[in-house]
Parts: sequence; C-alpha cells; structure tokens
Amino acid sequence: MGLEKEKLDTSIIMDEDEFNRSIEPILSNKGKVYTASPDRDPNDINPHLKVGFEDVIAEPISTHSFDRVWIGSHATFELVKFGFYRLLTTLLAVPVAFILGIVFGVLSCVHIWVVMPMIQSFMMLLPSIHIVWRSLTDILVTPLFHSMGKILSSIQVKATEN
Repeated sequence: MGLEKEKLDTSIIMDEDEFNRSIEPILSNKGKVYTASPDRDPNDINPHLKVGFEDVIAEPISTHSFDRVWIGSHATFELVKFGFYRLLTTLLAVPVAFILGIVFGVLSCVHIWVVMPMIQSFMMLLPSIHIVWRSLTDILVTPLFHSMGKILSSIQVKATEN
C-alpha cells in the first residue's frame, strides 16, 4: 500500500524460432489437437472480409521497422481482431440471427402468399390485355404512322455544292 522502492524488470524471453512462426500456432492451445473446422462460408459470400495484417499494414522495401516490432504488431493485430470478433459475435450473433429470422420469415410469407398470387393473376390477365392493346394500336396508332409515312415520303432532299 505504501510506496514501492524496488524496481522490477519484466521481460519476455522467446526463442528466435518463436518470433518467426505465424500467429495461428500462438493462438491455439498447445497439446490439444483440433480437427479442421468446416468451411462456414462455402458459397464465398464474404470474400472482402478475408483481411490479413499484410492487407492493412504494409511496409515498403525502403522503410522497414525492426523484425521484432513487425512480428509484435502482427501478433497484436491478429489477437485484437480475433478477440473483438469473438466478443461482438458473442454479444450480437443471437439477437441479430433472431431479427434476421423474423425478417426473412416475413419476406418469405409475403412472397409466397401475396406477391406470387398477384403475379400469377396478372399473368392470367395479360392475354386479354394484349388483345385489347393490339386492337387499340391497330385502330389509333397504325393509321397515324401510315399517314405520316406517306406525307414524309414525298419530301425530296437534294444536296448541291456551290
């Protein structure tokens, strides 16, 4: 509770091989054997979300930080991304799935019971409407365009050069 007068040094000792390994083995528990997880995006709906450290932070050849800083920032990036994704999915996955289930259920019901019967009704009426439309165009539009064609066909244009 009082003032500490001793200095404590904290250090992490890792072999060179430990730094050169990728982040996945660091994240997994040693000693446990995991089977390959099934692909949760088999239709490749979200390819734009497959973002790695190299896609976000890239050092050109002319400017490189220390290797240990690069590896540490890579590990930090992956751990924070992994942790926040797990945290947010833990908090939001069930409520969002519930809401989306309601939305897609309502959309399916409306599509099956309202939209498709209306489309089928219109499709049944279209042959009758087609006959009426064709009759109207034959009576009103066709004579008008025939007359305009005869009037405009008598016009002759001659091009002369001066």
